[in-house]
Amino acid sequence: MKYKDYYETLGLKRDATEAEIKSAYRKLARKYHPDVNKTKEAEEKFKDINEAYEVLSDKQKRSRYDSLGSNWQGGADYTPPPGFENFSFNFNQGGAQTFNFGGNAGGFSDFFASLFGDMMGAQGQSAGGFGGFDFSQRTRTASSGRASSAQRQTEDLDITKTLNVTAKEIFDKKPITVTYTQMDKCGYCNGGGYCSHCGGTGILSTTKTVKVNLPKGVQEGKKVRLKGEGKTDAYGNKGDLYLVIHFKDSEYEIDGVNLTKEVEITPPEAVLGCNKEITTLHGKINIKIPSGVSSGQSLRLKKLGLPATSGFGDLNAKIKIVIPKTYSKEVIDLYKEIQKKTS
Repeated sequence: MKYKDYYETLGLKRDATEAEIKSAYRKLARKYHPDVNKTKEAEEKFKDINEAYEVLSDKQKRSRYDSLGSNWQGGADYTPPPGFENFSFNFNQGGAQTFNFGGNAGGFSDFFASLFGDMMGAQGQSAGGFGGFDFSQRTRTASSGRASSAQRQTEDLDITKTLNVTAKEIFDKKPITVTYTQMDKCGYCNGGGYCSHCGGTGILSTTKTVKVNLPKGVQEGKKVRLKGEGKTDAYGNKGDLYLVIHFKDSEYEIDGVNLTKEVEITPPEAVLGCNKEITTLHGKINIKIPSGVSSGQSLRLKKLGLPATSGFGDLNAKIKIVIPKTYSKEVIDLYKEIQKKTS
């Protein structure tokens, strides 16, 4: 589902006061009310305005909504914390209608239901002034209050994160420490938002640390699975953590088991050739750079790359000719003489 920015809907900043929220709502509601504005766009806009006001005008709902953080953007893909996606609501034809769009009732969005279905269900059909809606939990039965095993399996408890790794981390073969944050439905108040543990938001933010061993020959974009390190639902079921490998190294370009490293030389060294000491993952070595080498040219150093299924990959020493920023007068005069003789 898509994240809804309720502040943006009402044209407000996130620190807006109650008075500012009410004022913005009244202004927009008058502008887009179906009795005044007959366009299809106005109908949808009016629904969004009422939904935003329902959340931001209620301290408890606003607190829970704000706990998601301020880095979201409207329309971004959003996955609710476990448990919050298990509520739905249906229009009750026998109840009172707060909006009426030509006889058709307008309901709240799935995003709203994923966060506040439990709260609205507790308030009954009047639902905070938006009467005529019957909120019910999809995965629970009225008789037992327990979800069926088939319905439990539909909840996605897996987590996917990007893991940035360097060439040295791959080469060292040591476990990498991964720290990540996940949001879960509060287990103390069952997401009701009536306890001190979650601060009334119904959501707990948890920081976890795990260690992962990278497989030999790991590739960009591949997933590493850590079983049982995902989310946990109310029944103790655990999902998995998937780490998507992303190579990020300031010294090496990584291409499978092969590496590329820049080696800087001066113009005279490029013309005359030189011996250069460079640092590799296997230690320091001396390489011979031939005369007349060009910038961007690579020298292949066998078996000085990353561990492969058998042996090691190669290291490409990529030549980069660096021009000094300042020269002495004598050096400049020499270059002038060279220029005359080579032109």
